[in-house]
Amino acid sequence: MKKLVQANLAGKSKSRDYQLGDKVQEITMMMPMFIGFVLFSIYPIFWVLRWALFKYNGYSAPQYVGLANFVRAFTNDAAYWKSVGNTFTIAGIKMLVEIPLSLILAVLLNNKVKGSSFFRVIFFLPSVFSVAVVGLIFSIMFSSYNGIVNAVLQSLNLISKNIGWFSTKQNAMFVIILVSLWTTFGLNMIYFLTGLQNIPDSMYECASIDGATELQQFFHITIPLVAPVLQLVIMLSVLGTLRMTDLILVLTNGAPGGATEVVMTKIFKYFFSYGENSATEVQYGYASALSVITAVIMCIVTVIYLKLSKRMQEVT
Repeated sequence: MKKLVQANLAGKSKSRDYQLGDKVQEITMMMPMFIGFVLFSIYPIFWVLRWALFKYNGYSAPQYVGLANFVRAFTNDAAYWKSVGNTFTIAGIKMLVEIPLSLILAVLLNNKVKGSSFFRVIFFLPSVFSVAVVGLIFSIMFSSYNGIVNAVLQSLNLISKNIGWFSTKQNAMFVIILVSLWTTFGLNMIYFLTGLQNIPDSMYECASIDGATELQQFFHITIPLVAPVLQLVIMLSVLGTLRMTDLILVLTNGAPGGATEVVMTKIFKYFFSYGENSATEVQYGYASALSVITAVIMCIVTVIYLKLSKRMQEVT
């Protein structure tokens, strides 16, 4: 009996050692990601919150100004709010085109037809390319005097003279939305494909037996059952557009005259004295304040959207 008790105690001791070893291993594996999260997410947030209360250019002594940067943003910076309006305009127009296009292509490619795998790769390929490289290529293609787009349109007798794609706000916004669509619709199509492949074929078979047309099946089966994925895709599309930076900097850099500036490029130019702000000093404090305001705007948009689209999560 004594030996049995000793064996049980030894087994419990080994079990505790194994549990302790597992915990140490788990903590060790999580530590690199935790350190990266603190260094590249938590610390920058506190850095921005701190300097938003200062007037600071990076080399002279910081000057505490309290909420003056925020007051300046709300009362004396119409250009920032214009960039916010441009951002939401691009996001809205892009979403109205991108979401239906991605969903329709996903439905077509979900059917096991010849060549569907090839088109999946072709449509997804633009999402792999660097946005900066894509912006540079399209800026050359849409060049006013030697761009290939004007040359093709003239060869087809669709235009009589070169179009200044970046000389007016309307034309420049059209190019921005077109290029942004080209780079992102493929990824959203993959999301929709994932949702469509989880819909049982038996539901479509039953609907066909009941006499439902393909259009009726699309609106009464496909869209309701893909609603959770649709909610995610819409949110990612809007937030991704609100964070758009490199495409604008390379494609238009805010031209003409800052008319196509978006909120993140505006903040970027205050942080790095880039572009139209190159003649002025770096304004870390004011750029930090604009970053805080923009983050609050994005949080409000996300919360409102999730609340309005809550029913989409309940559809299974």
